[in-house]
Amino acid sequence: MIKEDTKILLVDDEPDIVEIIRFNLEQKGYQVFTAYDGLEAIKIAEEKLPHLIIIDVMMPNLDGIETCERLRQDDRFKDTVIMFLTARAEDYSYVAAFDAGADDYVTKPIKPKVLISKVKGLLRRFKEKEETQNILSFNQLIIDRDAYKIIKEGKELSLPRKEFELIFLLASKPGKVFEREKIMNRVWGGDIVGDRTIDVHIRKLREKIGDGFIKTIKGIGYKFITPQKIL
Repeated sequence: MIKEDTKILLVDDEPDIVEIIRFNLEQKGYQVFTAYDGLEAIKIAEEKLPHLIIIDVMMPNLDGIETCERLRQDDRFKDTVIMFLTARAEDYSYVAAFDAGADDYVTKPIKPKVLISKVKGLLRRFKEKEETQNILSFNQLIIDRDAYKIIKEGKELSLPRKEFELIFLLASKPGKVFEREKIMNRVWGGDIVGDRTIDVHIRKLREKIGDGFIKTIKGIGYKFITPQKIL
């Protein structure tokens, strides 16, 4: 079953191709948004946050390769599935597409059945990966995003929503330094909060799960590490 809220952004400068692909995707139950160049695609992606982006390589204003590179630089689209449309003569574009962060590609002329099959496969793998990542397990610490709970040394801990979102963000990429601004944007979004908000939440988390999991990187932000890696 396809969820009705599965969103696909389709980007191509040829209206006929856009209409054919959109029709076939909507017939399968996907919610489809369209754009006709890279700049418009980025704007719509930021508004709609699609699960999958299908994008042509050769486009005006901003080509598909550069559009993909810009999207991948935004944390919101690091894990978004991106599939390229390429002409058969563009052999060079296959390598460039994957270097830019593409997950797959389809060659023109488009065969709807092949396209739909690839879309289903990519979204299935994405869903499996997403579900796997919803439970993070470390030394004596389990973070369960589905249940919004943490288990420390066998004991379940209750955390306020923002504290949980903060620890899950940090733990989702152990060893990665999250800058304060990015933490604020990912956890609090557009909410207006005080400058010390992150620090207060970090202090409370350390009180609950221990000092060993969150390391302060002075002047930059925080990162999550397992206790045995602390020097």
